[in-house]
Amino acid sequence: MSDKSFSQLGVPANIVSALTRMGIDTPFPIQVDTLPDTLAGKDVLGRGKTGSGKTLAFSIPMVARLAGELSGGNRRGGRPLGLVLAPTRELATQITNVMRPLAEAMNLRVTTIFGGVSQTRQVQALRDGVEIVVATPGRVEDLMRQGFLHLDAIEITVLDEADHMADLGFLPIVTKILSATPSGGQRLLFSATLDNGVNKLVQRFLQNEVMHAVDDEHSPVAQMTHHVFEAPDVEAKKLLLYKLASGTGRRILFMRTKHHAKKLAKALTEAGIPSVDLHGNLSQPARDRNLAAFSDGSVNVLVATDVAARGVHVDNVDLVIHVDPPMEHKAYLHRSGRTARAGAEGDVITLCLPTQKGDLASLLRKAGIAVTPISVNANSPEVLALVGDIAPYVKPTPQEHKHHGGAHRGGGSSTGANAQRKRANRSGGAPTTRERSEQSGRPGKSNQSGRANSGRPTTTARRPQQRSR
Repeated sequence: MSDKSFSQLGVPANIVSALTRMGIDTPFPIQVDTLPDTLAGKDVLGRGKTGSGKTLAFSIPMVARLAGELSGGNRRGGRPLGLVLAPTRELATQITNVMRPLAEAMNLRVTTIFGGVSQTRQVQALRDGVEIVVATPGRVEDLMRQGFLHLDAIEITVLDEADHMADLGFLPIVTKILSATPSGGQRLLFSATLDNGVNKLVQRFLQNEVMHAVDDEHSPVAQMTHHVFEAPDVEAKKLLLYKLASGTGRRILFMRTKHHAKKLAKALTEAGIPSVDLHGNLSQPARDRNLAAFSDGSVNVLVATDVAARGVHVDNVDLVIHVDPPMEHKAYLHRSGRTARAGAEGDVITLCLPTQKGDLASLLRKAGIAVTPISVNANSPEVLALVGDIAPYVKPTPQEHKHHGGAHRGGGSSTGANAQRKRANRSGGAPTTRERSEQSGRPGKSNQSGRANSGRPTTTARRPQQRSR
């Protein structure tokens, strides 16, 4: 933290008051370093790890400048003044939640735009007139092409987590979007690294930029403690995992695949540990519902894949558990960054089987993490110390599947004529798995253990009808 206050850094009084109402009184180092330049209208390249305070570092100057010297008069439909690009829907939503109180304090409107949902409300918000749009690149491109969004009035553009946008293949779209904004506008780019083409964006679109790096681009967080727990076999790993998930604090478990994330969340819930999953196969309402349940404390366990790692910005996550070690060191750091945020402490645990030792050791070296693996079981003192108090057992209910996203689009079970016709059209007239089962009189698909689900509430898993983005 810094001895300087937001007021001393030049932040307008109304924004300072809004920050105080949010419980934020003291600026973080990246805010202290960047605010004098960003408030002065300079292009800034900010490099800092997740949880370092980047969102406020660009939200404060964007709101302050757009409400002041760059206000632009009356709102014009479809022509915002500020644009924030983020790689994921979750991150775009989180940014909006941070920025909106500041914007409202300065009589500015903010809207969020992303794919995976109907564009109707987003188009209406643009028509009504908003100053700031927080968006994912794909939907911005869509709305530009349809003529609903014009970027010729943009005064300030922010790219948040530009390296992750590069990892997801968004750079060509981002380049197109930036090219549609006025060349004289202010541009702020925040990224943990400058590889994979991010440096080309900096060279092309930032002018006389000032670089601020709070941490080395690959440095681990000092408040984060890393552990490697070795289990002798899969069954011992499972017992260890269930014990680590059973505490009262928030914890995020990372898996490599969507299928295994969903399966683990369901299994934990059935074991009396309420859990939700977060991955690319969920519909947007399901993603929002599951993340909200984790954020508000309805459940303590979130099971996520790498694609969701950057979008989870929830305070007070005690443990991050790499159930499946990631493929490369950047993913390890991004996953781990869900804990030890905003100066808080946190622990990161990697579960390791004997066959994974060599690859994990190499990954940790590249990540700059020095940790000595230890062999443990579910009742080892080192494990129990991290679990803490055990949360009460929660009996699963027939509605528990709703935590895991419910039915995908096109996976409803309505028996109405219209619903049947839609399902027939989607499947080319072929009967669904459930319909074939009912017609043949045979039971449906067995559960994970291979035993029939007789006498138990069930859900029917269906293949999603749309590509996840």
